[in-house]
Amino acid sequence: MQGKVLIANRGEIAIRIMEACQDLNLDYVVVYTDADKDSEHVQRNRTSGSKQNAWRITNYTDSNDILAVADHTLCTAIHPGYGFFSEDFRFARRVTLRDRPLVFIGPNWEVIKNLGDKINTKRVANKLGIPTIPGTDSPIYNEMEAEEIAQHLFEVQDEQGLEAPSILVKAAAGGGGMGIEEVTRIEQFRKTYRQVQNYAKRQFGDGGVLIEQQLRDFNHLEVQLVCSRHDERLHFSSRNCTIQSTGRQKRIEAAPGFDDSCYAYDFDAQSVLDKVVEYSLKLADYVYYDNVGTWEWIVSRNGQPYLLEVNTRIQVENDVSARISYVNDKHPNLIREQIRLALGDEIGYSQKDIQFKGASIELRIVAENTQRDFAPWIGTITKFDMPTHDWSVVYTHVPSDRTYPIPSEYDPNLALALVWGENMDQAKNRALQFIDQTIIEGNDSSGDNIITNLEYLRNNLDRLLTF
Repeated sequence: MQGKVLIANRGEIAIRIMEACQDLNLDYVVVYTDADKDSEHVQRNRTSGSKQNAWRITNYTDSNDILAVADHTLCTAIHPGYGFFSEDFRFARRVTLRDRPLVFIGPNWEVIKNLGDKINTKRVANKLGIPTIPGTDSPIYNEMEAEEIAQHLFEVQDEQGLEAPSILVKAAAGGGGMGIEEVTRIEQFRKTYRQVQNYAKRQFGDGGVLIEQQLRDFNHLEVQLVCSRHDERLHFSSRNCTIQSTGRQKRIEAAPGFDDSCYAYDFDAQSVLDKVVEYSLKLADYVYYDNVGTWEWIVSRNGQPYLLEVNTRIQVENDVSARISYVNDKHPNLIREQIRLALGDEIGYSQKDIQFKGASIELRIVAENTQRDFAPWIGTITKFDMPTHDWSVVYTHVPSDRTYPIPSEYDPNLALALVWGENMDQAKNRALQFIDQTIIEGNDSSGDNIITNLEYLRNNLDRLLTF
């Protein structure tokens, strides 16, 4: 393949993109901020001299800085990783339509725009008969109409026999959990509706409100799709991301999405997994999805799936799916696939060429105090020792041969550890072994020892894939 890729991200994902580029014989350039100068994604490259390929920028969200580096180094493509610009359709549009166009390694910007709007995604899904969370698929501005919808949602929950029915009233233009209130009785609705609507007008300049059923007892599943610009769409099975921090940050992921060895489900687990895959491909076909992406689902205790959203990017946990997948008897590298498909390749294999075997688990190792609402720990790591096995892999930007000050500017994510086995029991046992063999030492400015979430990960492995 030909070209040069600017990697517009940091940490472990930057390293994984670097390695994928090397596999494809592609040149690459990395960017970094002062806070990240000690990161392995910088230290593995050259920050000066005639062969410089690591360039300092002010901020990872400064598009002008990033594009200036891309132009100066004659890059032909940009990989946004995850976070930052990865789902910003305006950035993707600018990259591809500028006077010196670049390839955006991700879906077409119009697809990002359409699926990045959760309201639009829900509307399209409903049109296709794909189940979504019961409620509105467009903003409501009229109080009487809103109350009628709320009353209907309470009646539906009563018919379902739910003990504590409730609904969510959301600011339609909000995001990140902003402007959301819960209502447990219809008598509370008008007051709450007015409160949310006023908040929405002040904060977002749009008084539109969404009303949805509150779902409590569910599992969070994802379907991994790989698509191309040649109208090819495949799936790499499902994964379960239910174990999360209080801030809804995933901490343990596993594939496949359900496993009968973990829990006695009240439904046919394989049938539900097959259905969410089918629905995901149906929506991908409809919007002509053309790169790697993830369809997020929630599945209730009775096995009812609801489409939550679509992530139009590579995800942190993509390798969880890859480790139960085999193409020509090898685990696929989905970041490598993402790059070559964005650069115009065909997939080169069909769904029947993909085999699914065994189980895999990803542990997100973070410097945080899980006893204090997952508060980040900031300090200097003095020892970072991860075990090596033929059934595990570690992705990290933390060096093992020198001290590493954790930047306070970013989340204190330290490593992703992937383990896999012939079945889920073996994968869980290997995850426990991996945790036991991991050594992380360090101190904060007060001399106190480092705090990580390793014990939390150990204690929650038995919750995998359960309700």
